[in-house]
Amino acid sequence: MKRSERRGQKRDSHVLVVDDEPDIRELLELTLIKMGLGVVAVGTIDEAKARLEKDRFALCLTDMRLPDGEGLELVRHIAGMNSDLPVAVITAYGSAENAVAALKAGAFDYVSKPVGLDQLRALVLSALSLPAHVEAPVKGQQLLGTSAPLQQVRELIAKLARTQAPVYISGESGSGKELAARLIHDNGARRDKPFVPVNCGAIPDTLVESEFFGYRKGAFTGADQDRDGFFQAANGGTLFLDEVADLPLGMQVKLLRAIQEKRVRKIGATQEDPVDVRVISATHEDLAKGVETGRFRQDLFYRLNVIELTMPALRECREDIPLIAQSILARLAAGAGRPPATLSPAALEELSRYDFPGNVRELENVLERATALSASPEIEPDDLRLRPYPAEEAPAEALRAEAGGSIAPLPQYLDRVEREAILVALSKTGFNRTAAAKVLGLTFRQLRYRMQRLGIREPASQAGERGE
Repeated sequence: MKRSERRGQKRDSHVLVVDDEPDIRELLELTLIKMGLGVVAVGTIDEAKARLEKDRFALCLTDMRLPDGEGLELVRHIAGMNSDLPVAVITAYGSAENAVAALKAGAFDYVSKPVGLDQLRALVLSALSLPAHVEAPVKGQQLLGTSAPLQQVRELIAKLARTQAPVYISGESGSGKELAARLIHDNGARRDKPFVPVNCGAIPDTLVESEFFGYRKGAFTGADQDRDGFFQAANGGTLFLDEVADLPLGMQVKLLRAIQEKRVRKIGATQEDPVDVRVISATHEDLAKGVETGRFRQDLFYRLNVIELTMPALRECREDIPLIAQSILARLAAGAGRPPATLSPAALEELSRYDFPGNVRELENVLERATALSASPEIEPDDLRLRPYPAEEAPAEALRAEAGGSIAPLPQYLDRVEREAILVALSKTGFNRTAAAKVLGLTFRQLRYRMQRLGIREPASQAGERGE
């Protein structure tokens, strides 16, 4: 009888260990038993499959190379059983290809040889803390809507929440990429740990390394005390890299190493510190195109893009617009302490016809503006002020029509054109000023100056989300 069976552990607290090396098997077994877990240890895939048929386990920990096949075969076998059993794979040290292959096959996570016991314990505790299987996210803010694209997104989020695989979220600006990342975090094993969102495009190139990895006191002028970076802040939790395509190439190399080795070195430090972080990245750009043009490293792209989640544009879910709009109006009213405004049938129809190049963020901006300008509790089409022309086109023609063909006096007219162009770019990018500046062909400072001169302010709801 095995030691684990003599301990009298419940069957669902057992871990299945699959490794053909007796020394490693014993090391893993002793470590897990000290954690209060039962262990069943076998040396081949066939033995593992036989035990899976008879017993129930909380975790499977398998080596990649086994006498009768690869650990990936076991990962796929368990996935084919429609089982919620998390599987972690032991890979050769520095073998990024094996780790990525395991995660793509459905592994919960991986640990590299030589096996670090602290990392192993953290992995086991994380796997055992997974919530019961659910068909859709059950915690935190929800993705509203019943359209087929949103149903598919919700189902994939539920699956991604049960792994530690890096996720790349693609989609247009304002389509809900950060919300999807938060849902993956909130419904996974790391839900009680930090979720740290980072806008990569808003960090100056000279500060990006210190912001990500932190620094030691005296590392450079102004470093008057030790400071943690984003990786340390997210330790145990999730690091969300928004607009990851904006990272400079030099930082991309260091980010790749940090993700592969799960270790970071502060600026001015002589040694690396272990970090346990799940990385979720996103961008509204075509990252694969960035690889082709040399703006983004191919090896980092494949490391981040283990599993891709594509967020649909709002125009692809038009039947969901009424429900989303009602939710936004209710939230705006709650923040202002008043009854929610309503949309007239005509206003609702106009919203449903509009393409929303800025997606849900643009819808939020439109409704916030409409509630502020509407003279009655019911919002009419004129209150929405939707633009009939595409967002990419200059608004000069529309302004000329509004002015009855007059463009004088010239300074005021030019200010109106500039203001409208900036507002269109900001709306399109969900008030991301860095992205809007790129759309307009300006630097961030030039855009900020023009916004101040023209009295353009960010809506309170957007500034509040970033703590501004």
